[in-house]
Amino acid sequence: MALEARIPRAFPNVKFLSYHSKKRILVTGGAGFVGSHLVDRLMLQGHEVIVVDNFFTGRKRNVEHWSGHENFELIHQDIVNPLFIEVDEIYHLASPASPPHYMYNPVKTIKTNTIGTINMLGLAKRVGARVLIASTSEVYGDPEVHPQPETYWGHVNPIGPRACYDEGKRVSETLSYAYAKHEKVSVRVARIFNTYGPRMHMDDGRVVSNFILQALRNETITVYGHGNQTRSFQYVSDLVDGLIALMACNYTQPINLGNPIEYSIEEFALIIRNLVGGKNSIKKTKAVEDDPQRRKPDISRAKLYLNWEPKVRFY
Repeated sequence: MALEARIPRAFPNVKFLSYHSKKRILVTGGAGFVGSHLVDRLMLQGHEVIVVDNFFTGRKRNVEHWSGHENFELIHQDIVNPLFIEVDEIYHLASPASPPHYMYNPVKTIKTNTIGTINMLGLAKRVGARVLIASTSEVYGDPEVHPQPETYWGHVNPIGPRACYDEGKRVSETLSYAYAKHEKVSVRVARIFNTYGPRMHMDDGRVVSNFILQALRNETITVYGHGNQTRSFQYVSDLVDGLIALMACNYTQPINLGNPIEYSIEEFALIIRNLVGGKNSIKKTKAVEDDPQRRKPDISRAKLYLNWEPKVRFY
């Protein structure tokens, strides 16, 4: 064991960048599902990456393959507490994002998306960094406009069970543009739609992981409500492409990042069952309160300003 510890760890090959090209990039929530994939991409591009995570939903194993690399640093901290470092760019992804996780401690979720966002915007102001705020399609609530363009103001229940997340993200957007207008902070806002891929929590309560797990275990697949509600699913690599393109562009208004191909939840359950090859029964159960009935992004802005659209087919 002592001999193994002395053998240098083999890292993925990272691009060499000159002093002028290499950026110091902070990723809050960088040990999470989306954050860790973003960290991989930024590291491979040759940048210095600092991950800050309190490991509520993030996992060290998601980024441990970079541990010890000279360009990588991991800080165990909650961003509700101020952070004093020097960086060029900030990707602010920290927040529980699945209903069971953000409902587990609603006050904590609100604090992360308000006080945490203030801390990141304050850091960006102090050091002159550009900051990208990871917002969500949940800001549209249960939409009355379909598909959802960025100009739609939303239809959100401010006192419902999902409000801690929905309204928390809406306030984080408000804060971002207040800092942009009055403090001249360079902000970018990504409204992220349903995303799936490796490193998702198996038990995070999201529809993708729920259905796959139930199908693999040969259990009854549970559909909440009538099953006609719709979702749009993008692969995590497409989302990372969009986030990096948004950070680099000069467009400052919110941009939807999602897949415009829409599936009903019942249709999605059948697809998962067929892909797994099971014969699971599908059971409909009580609807979830404030569950959005239709969800499909209008990605016209992303196509126009980022030259971005999803590349990975769902199946």
